Amino acid sequence: MQPTITTIAQGPERWAALWRALGAAHPPPGAFEALMQRWREPHRRYHTVEHLQECLSAFDEAAELAAQPGEVELAIWYHDAVYEIGVDTNELKSAYLAERAMTTAGCAREAIGRVRSLILATRHHGRPETTDEALLLDIDLAILGSATARFDRFDADIREEYHAIPWSKYVAGRRQVLRGFLERPRLYLTGHFHDRLAAAAHTNLSRALKRLQPVRGLAG
Repeated sequence: MQPTITTIAQGPERWAALWRALGAAHPPPGAFEALMQRWREPHRRYHTVEHLQECLSAFDEAAELAAQPGEVELAIWYHDAVYEIGVDTNELKSAYLAERAMTTAGCAREAIGRVRSLILATRHHGRPETTDEALLLDIDLAILGSATARFDRFDADIREEYHAIPWSKYVAGRRQVLRGFLERPRLYLTGHFHDRLAAAAHTNLSRALKRLQPVRGLAG
């Protein structure tokens, strides 16, 4: 069961305080409710309110590492606002939603640009360009170093999100993703997350790869 709106890191109260920290007198009208509706879309299994809550909790433990903590936090709220299966424009569309909200709230152009870059960085293509991008990427990947039961549920939830993809095709793509994480010289870019999660992440990823094998005769 997903957490209720009021438990999402103090919900609307935290949301309002965040916008004040960004220099806005008030949050954009209706933005919180619209965002929560997106995070609660029925096709989501992992990229849900629970993922948002976990990212916010991870941020709270490492907020002192951020150069612009308000911008990193807003990027967390919006980074998976759009999540459509099988398309490669989710981050771009999510960034647009954040840009539109920040523009409505009267945020500075420079801040809007930085939040856009933060959200686009969660495509996990290439190296981050700023320390805030590195922090956000570590937060987004913190699930890989979670406790065994939580990681296994995450792994199963990803398959559920992609249930329409035939098993053989899913296995090939998923193994490529997991192997890519394992083969990185350093999965977590900040010392905070590396020291706490890297060993567990390596173990979890290795287990997931071993069990992710094609099943002959299984079409989907």
